[in-house]
Amino acid sequence: MVLPNQLTTLRIILTPIFFFLFISDDPLLKQIALVIYFVAAITDWYDGWLARKFNYITNWGKFMDPLADKILTSAAFLAFVILGVLDLWMVIIIILRDFYVTGLRIYADIQEKSFITSKLAKVKTFSQMIFIFYLLIVFTLKTVPFLYSNFGNTFDILTNRTLIYYVMLVITVFTFYTGVTYTLNNKKLLKQILNYESK
Repeated sequence: MVLPNQLTTLRIILTPIFFFLFISDDPLLKQIALVIYFVAAITDWYDGWLARKFNYITNWGKFMDPLADKILTSAAFLAFVILGVLDLWMVIIIILRDFYVTGLRIYADIQEKSFITSKLAKVKTFSQMIFIFYLLIVFTLKTVPFLYSNFGNTFDILTNRTLIYYVMLVITVFTFYTGVTYTLNNKKLLKQILNYESK
């Protein structure tokens, strides 16, 4: 197993550790969870860079790398649902869309078929990641007594329930829209899958 694939595996292993630490009531465990998430996110960037630079491209990596990304992102969203920060219905839409598109991409790569990508999807991914990092940082730093005692009003504004709801709503609608565009742009691939399944 080449190094990029090892990093992908590490990211998958770190995901449940992050999840269970972050949903705990212990502020220290939440802070450790934040560090773990950052490490996992760095492996996402680094394994992609290694794979491209040294041509460490494998079928396993094509399958697991995007899947590991979605698992990590989904775990973060679900953790905030459990903590009462995000609404479940929005997170379900995002997770279903992301795994649907990821599945299409993986199928296309394995079958060596064309898959039409979208620049909007990159914006979608970037917006999701920025929002997740934002939530992780502000809600984790809010658990630090010294910081909250000095900047409590600021943290209360940054974690305002209404603000978070509408930002998440925009991200959810945008994510769903990119899923629709992927479906329309890859109708030929979907027909091939449906024809294969019907045999």
